[in-house]
Amino acid sequence: MKITVRYFAAFREAVGTESETFETPADTPEDLFAECKNRHPALQSFSSTLIAINDEMADWDTTLIEGDEVLFFPPVAGG
Repeated sequence: MKITVRYFAAFREAVGTESETFETPADTPEDLFAECKNRHPALQSFSSTLIAINDEMADWDTTLIEGDEVLFFPPVAGG
């Protein structure tokens, strides 16, 4: 299925693009993030993130469907 992935903050810097659309066999955001880590080795150093699907916060095990837009947000440190 075709999915659009949008990267934010440090993820965008690591990948070098704000978004990409590609065919994927991923069933969940967890599977998709693993695939993105394989596509972009710079993401390997990131182990956790927040996700949204179609602009709504979602869980890692949410089922993806054709045309979804998945947003990955890196961990944020505050002070």
